[in-house]
Order: sequence, then C-alpha cells, then structure tokens
Amino acid sequence: MKHLVGKTIIQKVPFMETEVDIRKLSVKEVLAIQDMVKKSTKSKNPSDDAQLDLLREILRMAVVGASEMTNEEFDTFPLGELTAVSETIMSFSGLTDPTAGN
Repeated sequence: MKHLVGKTIIQKVPFMETEVDIRKLSVKEVLAIQDMVKKSTKSKNPSDDAQLDLLREILRMAVVGASEMTNEEFDTFPLGELTAVSETIMSFSGLTDPTAGN
C-alpha cells in the first residue's frame, strides 16, 4: 500500500458542454473542506459570498488546472455549472452519498 502514497485518481466530468478532469481529494483535503464548512456555518452572518468562496476553494483543490484561477475568472462561469462540478467532486471524494435523492 505504501507504494500508492501520493497517487492521484482522476475522473473526467461534464462541464459547459465539454469535460474537465477532477482529482479525488485526499483525507487531508477532505478535512480542510469540512473545516471550511464549519467555519462558514458558525459565522454570525453566513453570506452568499462565504458559500461562493467555499465553492471556489473546492474547485481549486480538485479541478485539474483550476488552482491558479482567480475569483473573477470563476465568476465568468454559470453558477449551476460550477455547483454541479462541485457536487460531483464531493461525491467522487466520498463526502456525499451518490445515491441520495434517488
């Protein structure tokens, strides 16, 4: 098993009538996301900005080639497309039940 440390698992997912590659998040990255979620929900004034910031960070962590994107660049995409990719990332990384809602 040790020889697999650092191995990256990639999946192609639909995005804006094309595809992007997403990485399966590591335990450390999942814990970081969970920490960000806790902080945003504990905020006295949870705002749409906090939710967008969380969405952008998830995408930066998992979408191949998105780590250097600015908030302004993310804001040029349709929100529904970004949300769909984020939900796929969360499911692919084991953060949600892929059968929920079915």
